[in-house]
Amino acid sequence: MIRRARLSVTAACALLPALGWWIPRTAGAQFPPSPPPAAPLRPMQFPPFQEVRLSNGVQVILVENHELPIVSLSLAFPAGSRYDPAGKEGLAELTAALLTKGTPSRTADQIAAAIEGVGGSLSATAGADWFTVSSTVLTDHVELALELLADVLLNASFPQSEFDLAVRRFQSQLQLEKSDPGTLARRFFARELYGDHPYGRSMTESSLAALSRDDVVQFARSRLKPGGAYLIVAGDMTLAGARELLERYLRGWSGSAPTAASDPEPPAPRPTQILLVHRPGSAQSNILVGNLAMGPRDPVYYAITVGNRILGGGTDARLFKILREQKGWTYGAYSSVTRRSGPGFFAANTEVRTPVTDSALVELLAQLRRFRTEIVPDSELAAAKGYLIGSFPRSIETPQQIASQVTTVKLLGLGDDYLRSYRERLAAVTAADIRNAARRVIRPDSAVIVVVGDGEAIYDKLVKIAPVRIVDPEGKPLTVEDLKPKAEAVTFDPAQLVAGRDSFQVLVQGNPFGYMTAEWARFPDSLVYTEETVIAAVGLRQKTVVRLDPNTLAVRSVERTGQAAGQNLETAVSYQGGRVRGRAQTPDPRAGTPRVVEVDTTVAEGTLDASAFQPLVAALPLAEGSTFSLPVFEPAEERTRILTVKVAGVSDLTVPAGDFPVYRVEVSGTPQPFVFYVTREAPRRLVKIEIVGQPLTFELTASRRE
Repeated sequence: MIRRARLSVTAACALLPALGWWIPRTAGAQFPPSPPPAAPLRPMQFPPFQEVRLSNGVQVILVENHELPIVSLSLAFPAGSRYDPAGKEGLAELTAALLTKGTPSRTADQIAAAIEGVGGSLSATAGADWFTVSSTVLTDHVELALELLADVLLNASFPQSEFDLAVRRFQSQLQLEKSDPGTLARRFFARELYGDHPYGRSMTESSLAALSRDDVVQFARSRLKPGGAYLIVAGDMTLAGARELLERYLRGWSGSAPTAASDPEPPAPRPTQILLVHRPGSAQSNILVGNLAMGPRDPVYYAITVGNRILGGGTDARLFKILREQKGWTYGAYSSVTRRSGPGFFAANTEVRTPVTDSALVELLAQLRRFRTEIVPDSELAAAKGYLIGSFPRSIETPQQIASQVTTVKLLGLGDDYLRSYRERLAAVTAADIRNAARRVIRPDSAVIVVVGDGEAIYDKLVKIAPVRIVDPEGKPLTVEDLKPKAEAVTFDPAQLVAGRDSFQVLVQGNPFGYMTAEWARFPDSLVYTEETVIAAVGLRQKTVVRLDPNTLAVRSVERTGQAAGQNLETAVSYQGGRVRGRAQTPDPRAGTPRVVEVDTTVAEGTLDASAFQPLVAALPLAEGSTFSLPVFEPAEERTRILTVKVAGVSDLTVPAGDFPVYRVEVSGTPQPFVFYVTREAPRRLVKIEIVGQPLTFELTASRRE
């Protein structure tokens, strides 16, 4: 079928020149020179809410719609991450991940098979304020959905094996997030914005380690109660039918509403400051600017929603057009307004090249100030309202969407008429309303500004904009001097590098994608490392040969050949007397031809070649908690970077080659951070490599020592 579709498109394109003679003649007749005026806005035909309270206290809201034989159930509790105990952040998320993973009568696989076997879904999620259990099925299978939903609510067993698996998954997720500048920016932004308020806290490795299965069991028992819960039923059901089924399947579930949250107030606004999260070697900077905005039921929401669409709500908005299309600084720039049960916030964000970080931030702040003072033109106002009003019906087309929208309405206390009158209230917004709303909601002179990037490259520029505090990705305070790490003398241990051959599989999202071999050979006058990597699916084939002094492990020469992105790569450099000479040819897909660098420059004593760094990690004096700063020369860039190597912990690791006690070695200072797993037992071996933030890993499959 795909082939036929392609042929028909090709055939149609081939006919266009032949048909072209009549297009100019009929274009004027078919298409008027200007669009017709908009028709009057028709009232929203949204089904009325029908409400009933079950005998156990659950408030049921039915939105009846018989157009499709589908029913969506959305059961919401005041049990989001806002209710995580201090020091145990992540408890609500972990509970949601485990709720459907087993009961005394069903395993996780059996639950999944039962609901998926009828084309349905069953899931649990935890947001900032609310914990939601959702299911969508065909009408004929609604009793199965209720049976499974009731089973997990009343009988979830939270198996220890599933708990351990979920913890490992969250640990991996946290490791990935540490290297993702966008996630780092959002985490620090929330912390700066909300302070000790629960909205400012998030899961960390230490809070995850503090959680136990008993915590999950207690959280579910104390927070997932029928009292205070809302159950939205949307789709092909009647109120009488829904009530009968719900009373039958949920009759064994009881409990009064849990205690409400008693949260501290977020910090009061203060003059704008910049929090710089130092990410050494980063080629880009993530910028996030914003402030606390309004409560969930503030009527200013309608005007600021239209205003935000104009300012940064899409690819046709001002921030995108100016920062990307006019300035060419970024791939995108956006803004948003977030409502919560507690105080919400406004935020604007962009990711830019490191050299233009300060320029982009200045321009972003200027646009926010401009939006507070100028009246928006009629053309922008009409376009924004047209988009929002026109797209809203698409958000309530399916029972799942209706259930989601009604859940939001109920949980935020927006009133039963909210959805029916939403478009009319947007249509009534004026340009003056938007300016007044912007003055209330957008406050650039008391904003929280978070910049994640290479502090060494951008600090001096940022400090001219506003006062700057510096932290590392873990939140540890840094000084200006910390931004310029100094290389230190490190004594490598040649005894760790023994002759032999290691084989690795290359995995992309856990699937085999290629291979790598690494071989050490010892000669009287040199130690030679040879590495071959093949990832045929992306056209990468390369061979690297590194020659080292057998006693000091000083680099003598590096040769690399191969092909990538359809272009040849070739490096040949030698190190002698504090100088590196040679040639580096690397693929350049944008230019279409390889980039060639003639290398002839000085390097400091002890400098490693970039190709020698990986094989020498095992020879470092590794110990738990140790940190090294190593100078590494990159011939293709003809520059030396200072890499920070940190032994972040020890663990037991399983790879295809076996089980190993390992050091987790984190490497930063490059545009793409790495994690190496090195055996703790001598002679050490590299058994796994992770490219942080990418679904690419290398795992040891076989090892031979001579």
